[in-house]
Amino acid sequence: MLTIGLIILTLASAVLVSLPWWLPARVVALRVRVFNRVSGDESIPVPGDLVDIDRFKEVYSHPAANGRSKGAALSDLFWYWLAPGPEMHQEHLEAGERYDAVAGATRGLLAVPRTEAEELTRRCAARTLAGAGGLVRLRDLTMPLWAEFSYELVFAEPCPREARDLIVGNANDVVTSLKCTGLRHMERRHRLTRYLLGRLSRVRIPLPGGLTPREQAFYLQGAFFNTAVVQMSEAMAHLLMVLAQHPGVQERARTADDRYLDHVISETLRLYPLFGIAHRITTGEIPLGEGAAIPAGSVLCFNYPEFHRAGFEEPGHFDPGRFERPAKDLNHIPFGVAANRPCPAWRLAPIAMRVAAREILHRYALHSSAAHTRSLPNRGPCLLTPPHESPPRAALVLMRVRDRWEDVWRSLVQLVLGTYMVWDARRQRLCERHFDHPAENRT
Repeated sequence: MLTIGLIILTLASAVLVSLPWWLPARVVALRVRVFNRVSGDESIPVPGDLVDIDRFKEVYSHPAANGRSKGAALSDLFWYWLAPGPEMHQEHLEAGERYDAVAGATRGLLAVPRTEAEELTRRCAARTLAGAGGLVRLRDLTMPLWAEFSYELVFAEPCPREARDLIVGNANDVVTSLKCTGLRHMERRHRLTRYLLGRLSRVRIPLPGGLTPREQAFYLQGAFFNTAVVQMSEAMAHLLMVLAQHPGVQERARTADDRYLDHVISETLRLYPLFGIAHRITTGEIPLGEGAAIPAGSVLCFNYPEFHRAGFEEPGHFDPGRFERPAKDLNHIPFGVAANRPCPAWRLAPIAMRVAAREILHRYALHSSAAHTRSLPNRGPCLLTPPHESPPRAALVLMRVRDRWEDVWRSLVQLVLGTYMVWDARRQRLCERHFDHPAENRT
């Protein structure tokens, strides 16, 4: 009996110790199955059996691949994550006068000269990075910077601490729910909506006049204080994680010219694209030749990571040298494609990222042994030390062990909360109800 008990205890201990090496991957696979149930048989993967990698850009750029929300079950889930006001989120507005109006406003707010954008980034970095050091989460470190940056773009004045806290609270709640590491806390989001309603008259350009004040606030919240802050924080966390885990690249980036740092940014966004799957609904037939066609009303799921890996040798290897060739010759669309609503910050974002990276490298050396994945649910654990200072080896070993065990718990949380949010989104049917009852949504 003692021997059997010892064997059971040994096996149980072995399973427990091995959890970080196998359980998270199994849970991720289960999550994928849950999310696939949302789209069901309606979605067409691109690339896939119908559209191969060589026609990815062609189909993405087709004029009929321009539906944004209406007619896709996936839209209910994304609207749920982006609430409140997902119906005014620029990325999810259908083509028409309302989209044209808000897109014009966005272009106006983003149209700042390069020198002004660079100086704005420096100011925000100086205010928000002061006192940082030691063990940090890179997404958390940079989110206040981009909160202040976005505020000044919109209001042309320094961001008060109250506003920064509201913006960070809102953006963090959005991205946490998107990663399924936490549930939505709608009151945090509503507090920012109420703040913006009281500041509409202070926006530095006229907002679209055909919108109600509440719709104007939702537009600003979605475009500048959800998407802009979340995506810039994610992009910077990926960039800084790359630098932390490639000391040679970090050292060269510290002193190299802008061209090299631009290559590092491009390779970072190739290997860790901010978008996983972008879904579009066809508003007309897309011919594929030889009698084949994608019918109107189809849901196309464009797989950015798969496209970014195609056509590269050792696609999982980080190599900024890939971008010594023109990016237009590569499978690389970090900001989308010009023919299908590219990210409106495609020009401004790399400029600001480059300046922010230089400001951080001027202050710190970065070190990380944590896992670096595209979805970045660990928020980018990193150790900041004075420049050129080596970190204690024990600290990096501890970081790696801690990150692996956190991943076990986090993957289980993601499975449970993700499943709940999929169910809740299907129950609320925010997108479907909006298009079924359009008149009610203007009240």
